[in-house]
Amino acid sequence: MAKLNNSRVTLLVLTLSLFLIITIAESRAIFPAVSVKAKAAPSCDTVFGVRKGDTCFDIAQNFKLSTAAFDAINPNINCAAIFVGQWVCVDGTA
Repeated sequence: MAKLNNSRVTLLVLTLSLFLIITIAESRAIFPAVSVKAKAAPSCDTVFGVRKGDTCFDIAQNFKLSTAAFDAINPNINCAAIFVGQWVCVDGTA
């Protein structure tokens, strides 16, 4: 009698496992994974070394860039803390 109950429990576990696998597979077909496109990293063609007294605004003006364009090609620059010798991008695509 114990072997019969043991085999029934095993069959029940296998059936429930199969049901769970089918449910997960079907839910993926109904609700496909949401894909998020990564934003392309900016590319830089020309760099400029910051000199004493330079500001982001001054550099952007010298290279005929808007502040928005300068910020777009230099996304990791903290303009409040630029330093002499720091490389900034002055020509590229965002």
